[in-house]
Amino acid sequence: MKKTISGTFLRWLLLIVGVAFAVSMVFSWTLQTRLSEKSAVNLLRLNIADVRQDVIDASDANLLSLTRTIASEIDGGAPADDAGLAGLMGKYDVAEINLIDADGIIIATTHPDFLHYDMRSGRQSAEFLGLLDGTEREHVQSYQPTSHDPSLLRKYAGVCLADGGFVEVAYDAERFQRDIDQQIIGATRNRHVGEGGCIIIADVSWNIVSDRNHNEGKNLDVTGIWIDRPTMPENNVFTAEVYGEACSCMYVFTEGYYIVAVLPENEILLQRDTSVRLTAVLEVLVFLMLFAVIFLLVRKLVVNNINRVNTSLSKITEGDLEERVDVRSNTEFASLSDDINATVSTLKQYISAAAARIDQELAFAKNIQQSALPSVFPPFPDRTDFSLYATMDTAKEVGGDFYDFYFSDENRLAFLVADVSGKGIPAAMFMMTGKTVLRDYAERGDAPADVVLRANEKLCEGNDAEMFITAWMGFLETDTGLVRFVNAGHNPPVLIRNGQAEFLRQKVNLALAAMDGVPYREQTLQLQPGDLLFLYTDGVTEAENSAEELFGNDRLLSVLNRSFGSGEHACREVCAEVKKALTDYVGDAPQFDDITMLCLYYEGPGSVTVPAAVTVPDSVTAPDSITVPAAVDSLMEVIAFAEKRLTDAGCPETCRQQIAVAVEEVFVNIANYAYEGGQGDATVSVCAEDDTAILEFCDHGAPFNPLEREDPDVSLSAEERPIGGLGIFMVKKTMDEVNYVRENDMNILTIRKKIR
Repeated sequence: MKKTISGTFLRWLLLIVGVAFAVSMVFSWTLQTRLSEKSAVNLLRLNIADVRQDVIDASDANLLSLTRTIASEIDGGAPADDAGLAGLMGKYDVAEINLIDADGIIIATTHPDFLHYDMRSGRQSAEFLGLLDGTEREHVQSYQPTSHDPSLLRKYAGVCLADGGFVEVAYDAERFQRDIDQQIIGATRNRHVGEGGCIIIADVSWNIVSDRNHNEGKNLDVTGIWIDRPTMPENNVFTAEVYGEACSCMYVFTEGYYIVAVLPENEILLQRDTSVRLTAVLEVLVFLMLFAVIFLLVRKLVVNNINRVNTSLSKITEGDLEERVDVRSNTEFASLSDDINATVSTLKQYISAAAARIDQELAFAKNIQQSALPSVFPPFPDRTDFSLYATMDTAKEVGGDFYDFYFSDENRLAFLVADVSGKGIPAAMFMMTGKTVLRDYAERGDAPADVVLRANEKLCEGNDAEMFITAWMGFLETDTGLVRFVNAGHNPPVLIRNGQAEFLRQKVNLALAAMDGVPYREQTLQLQPGDLLFLYTDGVTEAENSAEELFGNDRLLSVLNRSFGSGEHACREVCAEVKKALTDYVGDAPQFDDITMLCLYYEGPGSVTVPAAVTVPDSVTAPDSITVPAAVDSLMEVIAFAEKRLTDAGCPETCRQQIAVAVEEVFVNIANYAYEGGQGDATVSVCAEDDTAILEFCDHGAPFNPLEREDPDVSLSAEERPIGGLGIFMVKKTMDEVNYVRENDMNILTIRKKIR
């Protein structure tokens, strides 16, 4: 006998309802368990914090009261020499009294070794300096080691004196213990954690000081609690049988005492069990009602047609967008079929348009990213003391790796390779931010460690995506060969010396943007003439073949472990050999990570020549303008000229990048359209007035005012927007002012940008 649709639907509906109920109960059970455990943790921590603060407040108040009394006696004329302080110490039964002058020097004390001690000398003692600068009148510390003698544990309080300076009074261990015990004995007698929990306090010898069950003086193990501090961190929950009952416990160690909070497990889970039971009853009722209603409606009205529609929809969702839904037994299903078919048709159009637009925009983003990296080699053709070459191959259209190099002064070359966590557009955006921040601080002339430290602080601001950057940044002193560098969580570079390659031994710091406030250590490397330094990202060593085996450090050393000649040729050869080895090793396996390499060859101290055609001298007689053929081939010369003049004017990196883009758009426009037949010159002048950079472009080409052209509609997609006009539109948006005039048979375009 064949099964009916209603019967089949009934069985499936029963199964679905049962599974849904089971999943819902598991989810509810898990959620309520976590909520109960979290609530218990918060309750334990809150009670511990209350008791801890009560103990500290009571101890602080007692010591501060004694200190005020002693200060009032000194202000009232009591002898303030060593003998007088010794008398006060005996009178008030304290461990130590020190008298500190307005300069922070101990001028009288009951502890001879502390005489003439400078309170600024130690972290613990320096806390009292606020009593000298007027920011505090009283100060009390926790029980801790002293700055002068870390083996000496004491609790200090200080009170300002009327004639300047302050008096400092201390408990030793015995008096501290006696004083604080008086506060602790009854601290837990009437305190409950939840309904049945409690607080237990024990001293450093694990003897109970306060317990609701009156076990004072006994060892803590009588309660069933055992604490191993090396493996059981403070403020973490652990379980124990406390007085024969399973409990969740938590402890902290403060002021020489263990404060343990205890909460029975059955109390923690009571709320969960109640909530789960109530949820189960409600869900049973709801599922039964829904089951009955849905089954009756579906059986009578839509089972057959829904099955037919679902058959077609299944094909569509599996990728067959040519499938047509044709269910027309009634008006509703006919309308549904038409709507689905129309939706699929529209979807096909959107998919096609979106794919084209994404490809176009990703290509544009890739061009922007590539233009932000130095790409002209040799980058400093006037330098004979070193050579440099770098490459970057992204795993996707845009990547998170980057490299950079630039002079922070005449003989100080900054160079780096970095890797942003993640891939694609987010990593590329963070890469641009990191590159700009590092360059800004480096060009100020800061020390390497300070550059990375300040960059880390800047990158940590607003880093909601929790991205980070590993970077190796070096500063080469070209006249000595000394490299001062900082490694922020990056792969170790390879030093190639006399044909022998080895990884550079170094200390690794935390990656940038991983945590604010961490210090960075500067290290040094002395390069010798003929040395090659190879920097790379983990896309090199972690490249995988089809068997998912890594390229690895050993293969990298094997490739580099030979002589590569000298100069830029050697740098290019190193990068080319590594790339070839990676390609051969990976084979047909896809590239999963960006691959970035930078190679530096150090020739040794040598002469530096300055070609007049490209580089502008540093002197005040440097030219303000440059005249070049109006051809795209002259673009890099113009950009180099503008970059030099803007750098001399103190223009920040971010402004220089924006101006460089504007220079490229304007000059390329002149090169392509100013002269019919492409023969003619263009003059570019750059100057700075106060806080504004002024750039002027002049040519004798055909009259043309680019500002008269209507701005493009950037709200349209790339394929819908007419070609042209986007470049000058970007110039107008990024610059503060753009003007055009036609004078003396010349086109003159002037742009202005505030640089400070």
